[in-house]
Amino acid sequence: MIVDDSLVARTVLSRIVEAEADLEIVAKATTGEMAIARLSEAPVDVVLLDLEMPGMGGIGALPRILELIGGGQVLVVSSLTEEGAEHTLRALSMGAADTMLKPRAGEFDEGYARLLVGKIRALAARAGATASPVAAPPVPVQRARGTDRPRALAIGASTGGIHAMCLMLRALPRSFRLPILVAQHLPESFMATLARQLANASGRPALVASAGMPIAPGHIYVAPGDGHLVVRRGGADLVTGIAHHAVPSGCTPSVDPLLESLADAAGGRAIGVILSGMGRDGFIGAEQLVQAGGSVFAQDAATAAVWGMPRAVADAGLAAAVLPPDQIALRVAALASPMEAQRA
Repeated sequence: MIVDDSLVARTVLSRIVEAEADLEIVAKATTGEMAIARLSEAPVDVVLLDLEMPGMGGIGALPRILELIGGGQVLVVSSLTEEGAEHTLRALSMGAADTMLKPRAGEFDEGYARLLVGKIRALAARAGATASPVAAPPVPVQRARGTDRPRALAIGASTGGIHAMCLMLRALPRSFRLPILVAQHLPESFMATLARQLANASGRPALVASAGMPIAPGHIYVAPGDGHLVVRRGGADLVTGIAHHAVPSGCTPSVDPLLESLADAAGGRAIGVILSGMGRDGFIGAEQLVQAGGSVFAQDAATAAVWGMPRAVADAGLAAAVLPPDQIALRVAALASPMEAQRA
């Protein structure tokens, strides 16, 4: 379903989707009210949702849309503005799975179409798996390691990751003081908004990282959208760095450089978490972190919008546990503090 009041956007999106033999547009709507009415009539796997519409906008309609589509997924189609970023990040924290920039007449190409179709297919596959669940194969588990108190927690995520990350951060106890380093696949213009949102969800200061920041307890550092967040030694302390090298996943920011650098800078005294996302970004870094003596946790298939990144880690036996985000938080807290281990 396409939900957008812009005729141009509806036309562009329709042409892209209709060019694919395996995809079908089952309905279109120009307001939130119309979308809710049409979702009550026919099942939908993926909703392409504009947030700024007359009447009931996308944010107002989103909770009801998520309820009506069951295991379906919402892809937010947003504008590249500060206000658009605020609304989009709010929608992602509420349960929308991913975002794409809104197309304008004459300003999309084959690359845009490929990216959009790839996202739709990944989300539709997840929706189909939810509608027809099968027993998940047993996942090999790596024992959580490290007797020394960890120095930092790194979280990597992509599609569906913001909602999962907010759930995880809210579940961390107030006593949890490890610095948190975040690599989330998003455009650069969204990162300041993401930092504010994570601060609200966690009750901790959060900021977009720049090179040379001392990594302080109780703070969250978000990778900028134009580079990779890395961790370096600054004497006895850890400091942030920004790298710009090419990575196997092709993502910027990428999870791999964060985990690789953390493995080098902190060794076994670090925890990594891989949340929902397409592809395998984070697998190489997770492998290095575990080899260095650290522990890695992965989100489970039942709660992930797309079980790609966490699956790569889980299937390789790198995960100390494969759990929903709130339960990962309890395990992470237990590793960070013996007192929390007694409560968990």
